Amino acid sequence: MFSEKLLVITLASGAALLSAAPQAEFVFEQAPFPSCHASTIVETQPGEFLAAWFGGSEEGANDVAIWGARRDRNGWSEPFEMAREENTPSWNPVLFTAADGTIWLYYKFGPSPQQWTAGRRASRDQGRTWLPVEHLPAGIYGPIKNKPLVLKGGAIVSGTSVESYRSWSCWAEISRDNGKTWTRHGPIMPEEAGQAKPGEPVRLAAVPGSENWHRTHGIIQPAVVQLGQKRIRMFVRATQSIGRICYSDSLDGGLSWTPAKPTVLPNPNSGIDAVGLRDGRIVIVYNHTPRGRSPLNLAVSRDGERWNSFLALETEPGEFSYPAIIQARDGDLHVTYTWNRKKIEHVVVPLKDIP
Repeated sequence: MFSEKLLVITLASGAALLSAAPQAEFVFEQAPFPSCHASTIVETQPGEFLAAWFGGSEEGANDVAIWGARRDRNGWSEPFEMAREENTPSWNPVLFTAADGTIWLYYKFGPSPQQWTAGRRASRDQGRTWLPVEHLPAGIYGPIKNKPLVLKGGAIVSGTSVESYRSWSCWAEISRDNGKTWTRHGPIMPEEAGQAKPGEPVRLAAVPGSENWHRTHGIIQPAVVQLGQKRIRMFVRATQSIGRICYSDSLDGGLSWTPAKPTVLPNPNSGIDAVGLRDGRIVIVYNHTPRGRSPLNLAVSRDGERWNSFLALETEPGEFSYPAIIQARDGDLHVTYTWNRKKIEHVVVPLKDIP
């Protein structure tokens, strides 16, 4: 059940105050695994939710599977297993609802992010039962960490990324048939790395602050939102060589993207998520620090350029990371995130509390 939690609210003046918010809870208190990470959440029907995450002995271990729990008016269910691959770990589940009402679970499996493949399964009954697991073709990953953007016409614009030995880059995968087929568009890279036009080779420039590419550099894990009538924007996690959340824009429905530029928001090479509110504003959940994974904050923007970091969900030392955020049918925000790799925290932020 929801418990009292002190949240730090930062005012426009820079002052901070503490606000009691009785809307924070752990998704589970006990589970059949010691470690968990990378949660996701979807509203299955008004006021009811499904969360998922990966759990096992530790990240990357062969016993790591995808787990989930349902929430109704009585609280969260006991954790249950949603997907498990034989003798290899699972990673980064993503839940979302397509235009036809199908709830999708996408996830990755394999020995490492450099070697994983994507799997998925679907539910046609608000997450009560699930069709068998499908494995996607090599090179198609679906949403890599964050929910995709489902456009009014039904097209799914999914942010994905590739982590190689020396560089990271983002891509967009688009489906116009509720996930039956996908096209892939990119790569999307930081602006100093150059941006290839269709049919041209990618030309990599020197990375500021480093003499070569011996260290990993780049962007991954896009969060895709609608910004105005014609613009789609992806906000992305960046390596510490960049040090800030970056963004890239598309004006043609996700087919082409600008080189990624930094925002004013810091990023310590940690996962983020964003949601476009129905009133047109954007809310990002992220670690507002150059290093580490605490604090965990919310920031709001009306134009995607100027940001008000208005709420700290966590401020104590520890790891509070890999958040997911959605806007429920009643307008309130629901956030889930990793709590010290031991639990998944769920927080509800009333729409009226967003400045």
